[in-house]
Amino acid sequence: MPRYRLTLEYDGTPFVGWQRQPDHLSVQQCLEQAIAGFSGERVDSQAAGRTDAGVHALGQVVHFDLERHWDPFRVSQALNFHLKPHPVVVIGCELVDGEFQARFSALARHYLYKILNRRARPTLQAGRAWHVPVELDAGKMHEAAQILVGEHDFSTFRAAECQARSPIRTLDRIQVDHIGEEIFIRVSARSFLHHQVRSITGSLKMVGEGKWDADDLKKVLEAKDRSWCGPMAPASGLYLVAVDY
Repeated sequence: MPRYRLTLEYDGTPFVGWQRQPDHLSVQQCLEQAIAGFSGERVDSQAAGRTDAGVHALGQVVHFDLERHWDPFRVSQALNFHLKPHPVVVIGCELVDGEFQARFSALARHYLYKILNRRARPTLQAGRAWHVPVELDAGKMHEAAQILVGEHDFSTFRAAECQARSPIRTLDRIQVDHIGEEIFIRVSARSFLHHQVRSITGSLKMVGEGKWDADDLKKVLEAKDRSWCGPMAPASGLYLVAVDY
């Protein structure tokens, strides 16, 4: 039974997230309907990251199995036809070993958070960045963020409904850059807790505004208490950029 690995790009705005939900439009539902549309087969696809409602992807990785062997190029072309008009496209398709798992084989996941830091409201970036009209100090945000690199108990930055068995995670990298009117927060780790990146971003905003400093962020981390977290950043600025295997 051939196994296919897809790389997807999508605008998360109209979806309830990756995962299929009754009576709501999800990326998984659209993809599986597209697979059935060209192959006639009903499949259960699995993704590297279960992105939330409104979260975007530049490099989501998915795998699924088919009974019949298809050329990967034909699969990608057929899926892109059947995915219309939904804002989801296949940007890569290949055959992989049957042991490959999009979720469990992943060695690292890379996320990007975009902040539009200007007084004027967004037009072209509406729904694709967090508009913060107050000037932020990206240098101080980056400096404070390094406190979070490494292995920590991230209970403060964990959603109440998170189903992970442990709040312990290891962040490999956090980079904050200010380019023009935008602030880019790049975060890499093998795995993340539910809402972890958005929670970290909201707390870094507090640092950027001058309401917190690096010592405050350290105390927030060490509190291991969700109530200490800064305001959670909206989903619209978050992108799953890539997954390493």
